[in-house]
Amino acid sequence: MASAKVFQSDAPLDERRVIIRRHDGDVEMVELPWGLRPRDGRPRAVNLVRSEGRTFPTHRCLVPASEFRHRSFSFSLANGDWFYFAGIWRPATDGWPEAYAILTIEANADIAPHHDRQMAVLTRDHRMAWLDGLLPEDEILRPLPAGTFRVKRHWGARARPMLAV
Repeated sequence: MASAKVFQSDAPLDERRVIIRRHDGDVEMVELPWGLRPRDGRPRAVNLVRSEGRTFPTHRCLVPASEFRHRSFSFSLANGDWFYFAGIWRPATDGWPEAYAILTIEANADIAPHHDRQMAVLTRDHRMAWLDGLLPEDEILRPLPAGTFRVKRHWGARARPMLAV
């Protein structure tokens, strides 16, 4: 049985995770570092990208997950299923490796009491629609209905956002 591996949102550049993407016409799983080179020249990697008002016609990816955390709360699907974060990846550039980031959206009703934003969660039935661009961004990158997430409090947990994948 596979176990989830938790990592922090400020994970170092060399910390790698598996993503799923289309590349040369095939679906592939690759291990890439989490964090894109900032376009404004800042030294810190961009791990999360706000999705509203933007399109992502190419370089889409999926990040498989079973849970994500914010502060002392964890969030998983109420039905216990795995899900995917909608992400984007970029090819390597001079001085920066091939890498990915996760897209963010407005928080759904389950997460809103804890944070106003969340990583864009896709259920299994929407994974290929995202990967293949079958639906416009504003139709697929939206909060899931209330009651979708199970919220669990972790007493004494570190006050840092985490992601379990």
